Amino acid sequence: MRSEKDKMLEGELYRAGDPELQALAWRAKRWMAEYNAMSVAPTAERHAKLAEIMAEVGEGAVIRPPFHCDYGMNIRLGAGVFVNFNCVLLDVVEIAIGDLTQIGPGVQILTPDHPRGAEARRDGLEFGQPIRIGANVWIGGGALLMPGVTVGDDAIIGAGAVVTRDVAAGTTVGGNPARVLKRSADDA
Repeated sequence: MRSEKDKMLEGELYRAGDPELQALAWRAKRWMAEYNAMSVAPTAERHAKLAEIMAEVGEGAVIRPPFHCDYGMNIRLGAGVFVNFNCVLLDVVEIAIGDLTQIGPGVQILTPDHPRGAEARRDGLEFGQPIRIGANVWIGGGALLMPGVTVGDDAIIGAGAVVTRDVAAGTTVGGNPARVLKRSADDA
């Protein structure tokens, strides 16, 4: 029989209240308390702390505290990634962020989703959809990236945008829901 963790990682319906998942969530909460207390620590110390819990932390990647996540273990940061203050990365499945991507303050990257049927929600079921962000992306402050979104290389997401659909490489989006504001010169 497959564990709830295995189901979660595969993007299938699972129960977040499962004891194994609760233990992993508490591990992440303890880690966040320590990490967020390091706001005046040198960057190298914070980088080493990120590597304790995350799946991958590229050279020169920075997350400014405070920072919040579900588990941490499903987050991959490329080289030179910069995540500003007060970001939330809910990682029930993979969040992959490409090299040199810059993320403004208060951004939320959310992989958890919930069944549309009321009975399944009452039963405590949920699932996740991975989020993939390409290289050299700029995400403005307060933006929300919803479950299952892929953002192509060199894209720009305007401050406060709610991204519910994939964003093509080199495209600028903004608004709620986010819509294309400008396409790359290659697409013009």
